[in-house]
Amino acid sequence: VRRRCKAWLGGAKRCKAYQIWNLLKRKKLKVCKFCLRKMNSRGRRPNFFFFRFVTKRHMNRKDPAWKYAKEIEGEKYLRCAFCDQRCSGGISRLKHHLGQTHHGMQPCKKVPEHVKKECAATLKNLQLEKRKKNEMLREIGDGPGEGALSMETSLDEEYGIPGTRSAAVDETLRAQPKSKGPMDRFVTLEARQSTLNSAYKQEERKEVCRKIGRFFFSRALPFNIVNDPFWLPMVEGIAAYGVGFKPPSMHELRTWILKEEVGDINTMMEEHKKAWAEYGCTIMSDGWTDGKNRVLINFLVNSPAGTWFLKSIDASDSIKNGTLLFKYLDDVVKEVGEEHVIQVITDNASNYKNAGVKLMEKRKKLWWTPCAAHCIDLMLEDISKMKVFEDTIRLAKQVVKFIYGHTWVLALMRSFTKNKEIIRPAITRFATSYLTLQSIYKQKQPLQAMFSSREWHNGPFGQHNEGIRAHSTILYDVNFWSRVAFCIKSVIPLVSVLREVDSEERPAMGFIYELMDVAKEKIAFNCGKVERKYKPIWRKIDERWGTQLHQPLHAAGYYLNPQLHYEETFSNADEVRKGLEDCMTR
Repeated sequence: VRRRCKAWLGGAKRCKAYQIWNLLKRKKLKVCKFCLRKMNSRGRRPNFFFFRFVTKRHMNRKDPAWKYAKEIEGEKYLRCAFCDQRCSGGISRLKHHLGQTHHGMQPCKKVPEHVKKECAATLKNLQLEKRKKNEMLREIGDGPGEGALSMETSLDEEYGIPGTRSAAVDETLRAQPKSKGPMDRFVTLEARQSTLNSAYKQEERKEVCRKIGRFFFSRALPFNIVNDPFWLPMVEGIAAYGVGFKPPSMHELRTWILKEEVGDINTMMEEHKKAWAEYGCTIMSDGWTDGKNRVLINFLVNSPAGTWFLKSIDASDSIKNGTLLFKYLDDVVKEVGEEHVIQVITDNASNYKNAGVKLMEKRKKLWWTPCAAHCIDLMLEDISKMKVFEDTIRLAKQVVKFIYGHTWVLALMRSFTKNKEIIRPAITRFATSYLTLQSIYKQKQPLQAMFSSREWHNGPFGQHNEGIRAHSTILYDVNFWSRVAFCIKSVIPLVSVLREVDSEERPAMGFIYELMDVAKEKIAFNCGKVERKYKPIWRKIDERWGTQLHQPLHAAGYYLNPQLHYEETFSNADEVRKGLEDCMTR
């Protein structure tokens, strides 16, 4: 450390320490006598130790512990601002004194608790950063004790300076064991030419990959199975075992292996239960029909820790019975713990609605909330029954059914649309209808070009009844395309809300209120602010919104959402405040 910087000998180029020394002189910073003693005898060309000490003590005052230190003129030591204890080291040792770490200095007995925690946290972060840095150096084969030497050698090479280390020092450094990182298992410093064995390994891997592929192909397994997080650990486990591994039998998979996995899942569930108790949770019921026409109800529990599948029941004989559905929901609330449940979410069917009302009468601290996605889908269904929407969707379905029902016409359409489809599956049936209308409108010119083309007129479907109707709709119906455009502009904002509430990117509870208001304003804007166009659509939305989707929890979520609360457009209406008060009361 005390050796002068070799870069000084390079002539015009100056070392970093010399640049810092010039900076100190230009800025006229005060340097104490203790620092000056650390220079060489002439007071010029400072060495590395001087560079480190001056920059640390006189230039870096960003450390928060400096405000707890006292510097007395004429004294070379720091003192504690609380107990006046003399610190023979620098600011780092003073932090150990204040943090009461018993490291190099007696702990301060008068330090306030918040100062103690601050200094202890700073030291802990510094130690963590050093550990990460050392681990990184070890991984790249340049551990502690090696970096300074390698940097010195590189400077020698850069400036053309011959090595100055003695042979004894070189021998000592070579004798020290070099620290190894995790990458040393896969690389070697020794040069090695390609051998027949490495080529054989490539062929052997190829054969193994073919056997894995053959298994996938024989069972018709999807290729994205290899993206499963458990795929790679399985393969690595087999490779680590080595030759002679005997795979599990069908009996083992269905007995002890399954039982142990169930035990691991139950352990994970305990972590979710802790989150339910800390944050509260939402119970969600999801009904569906399987291939045997059985009506099954899945019960899931959602919290900030994630969504957890709780259980599934067969409700084929009781799905229409509100009393039995109430019993199912009540049993699930009891199993999770009433004190942990904030709301229970079901769809909007009358039997579920009756069960939800009974549940709120019995359980005084939770809410029954209808599914937002189902409510919005019902809004789309109500709008679809309006005359202009119903006629437009019917004509569009005829065209789509004709095109996709005949392979020749479908191939011709794809040649004109450049393989773009006009059917867009969505999360609900009615959303699919409107998104398909949007796709048809985007492909308006290719569809018109197709039905006007020579291939169509010379094809087998030009005189077909369905073909004639589709041809007439696309080319000669003067109202069809304008009505399609009107339907898209009127409903797509609502479809966007449906996509938002059905996604898992963020919880939608605090945004539904705002999303619905914005959607209605977009619908009015798209209709040119003409009331006779957008008012009937608003009425259909409000009928569902007022009786089903407008819940106190949604109003409270809107009021308490900081992203919306501090906007200029925030609505502090009576219904919003009442929803918040109802939630607090319940």
